[in-house]
Amino acid sequence: MSLPVDGVTLLAFVPAALALNFTPGADMMFCLGQGLRGGARPAALASAGISAGSMIHAALAGLGLGAVVAAHPVAFDAIRWAGVCYLLWLAWGALRHGSAPEGDAAPRPRPAHAFRDGLAVNLSNPKVILFVLAFIPQFIDPARGAVLAQFLIFGGIIALGGFFINAGVGAFAGGAGRLLAGSPGAGRWLGRISAGIFGALALRLALSERS
Repeated sequence: MSLPVDGVTLLAFVPAALALNFTPGADMMFCLGQGLRGGARPAALASAGISAGSMIHAALAGLGLGAVVAAHPVAFDAIRWAGVCYLLWLAWGALRHGSAPEGDAAPRPRPAHAFRDGLAVNLSNPKVILFVLAFIPQFIDPARGAVLAQFLIFGGIIALGGFFINAGVGAFAGGAGRLLAGSPGAGRWLGRISAGIFGALALRLALSERS
């Protein structure tokens, strides 16, 4: 029984996927913001949520549902504006928690929410759908059959590489955040910086186009 993916194709896909993983983007910046506010654990959980979302996108693309979203502007815009609203809600939460009274340290985000937030941010970004539809099919071989399995294998490679890279970025940011955590003033600024990151991601998504 042959594998769904040819070995040569797989060897070509892995470095291309890693190059994309290392390219700074919305997912990396989101984990950076989580790391600044909460440390390495929330950043890793947020990265896991993002990777889970990537797998869902790959599955939807393999089933043909991603193409439906890409072909219908109303569906694309509905997902896009849901993502904008969610990111703005996260920005408001970071800003509010960062505005602790003088002498009080800003509360750290709950790690249990980090996975949910990462998953929601990834799923509500229709640009990820378009990326999956543009990138992965270049490596799909319909003659081998099991197209969905091929999408899942390639999506899994992207998700796994993205998890470790984004979690690493978040852990680095968490180390910097720990150095400043003892200062209430610094804690407030960390909240404001995180809010700025989330707000910038919301603006980027709001201005994005289908092309």
